[in-house]
Amino acid sequence: MKKIPQKVIHRYLRHDKKFPHVWCPGCGIGTILGDFLRAVYNIGIPKDEIVMVSGIGCSGRMPVYVDFNTLHTTHGRAIAFATGIKFSEPRLKVVVISGDGDAAAIGGNHLIHAARRNIDLTIIIINNSIYGMTGGQASPTTPLGDYATTAPFGSIEPEFDLCKLAESAGASFVARTTAYHTMEARQIFEAALNKKGCAVVETIAQCPVSYGKMNQQSSAIEMLKWQKENTVSIKSFDKLSPEKRQDKIVRGIIVDKDREEFTARYENLIKRLQKNESSKEKSKQQAGENQKKSKSKSKKEEKK
Repeated sequence: MKKIPQKVIHRYLRHDKKFPHVWCPGCGIGTILGDFLRAVYNIGIPKDEIVMVSGIGCSGRMPVYVDFNTLHTTHGRAIAFATGIKFSEPRLKVVVISGDGDAAAIGGNHLIHAARRNIDLTIIIINNSIYGMTGGQASPTTPLGDYATTAPFGSIEPEFDLCKLAESAGASFVARTTAYHTMEARQIFEAALNKKGCAVVETIAQCPVSYGKMNQQSSAIEMLKWQKENTVSIKSFDKLSPEKRQDKIVRGIIVDKDREEFTARYENLIKRLQKNESSKEKSKQQAGENQKKSKSKSKKEEKK
């Protein structure tokens, strides 16, 4: 991995215009942003060739701070906007930043179909298990029994496993990491950015203010310690006994397969239709020429 200069992160931030940021003290989103920018630096993608799209929520503020082509869109519709951008300019690297509510609730339909179609998008879902910005409501990833403003007696809904959802829908790359595991996160982000096809990365982040205070985890340090102790790399997980696997969250690259990418398939369809249209036009012209020759031949025979 490249040695990253201390100030390199300033190359990718609107640091003179948009700061200080709005994220709460102890929030994991800033760490994830730093890991993502370092991954971009390691790969060497020109910032003018990146488009970052987000919806609404705490993570939705990320495009405001980065010096890429950016789009801050409506709630749950980031993937829909990103799809339009990718179809319009397939050469661009289109990145979607989404929260667990934005991606799995109102935007869940778009996540499923982006994975099914295998559209060349890098989708980073920052999972802090709650709607942090809008009042602390329970999200589709709030653990069963945990508290939220809409679940004051504990959530009775089972939570989504975002990686299993993306895998079963057909994404060609699926991974999970955390805000604590920064070196691992950078490597996973690099792999996701390099993947041709739909790449979904769930990144577990701490929210000590909205989620933490309602669940006796108001210390960001304690929440990071929880990420360290309750997650395990996929290689280590495979070696654990069934008893030790209980309640452990798997980290790492879960799916990495090659599938035909959707915009490429779309371009091939256009070429095929254009070729068919061209063949039809040539056949039409040839038929016209043959008809003219036939008429000319008939006239000559009549004169004789």
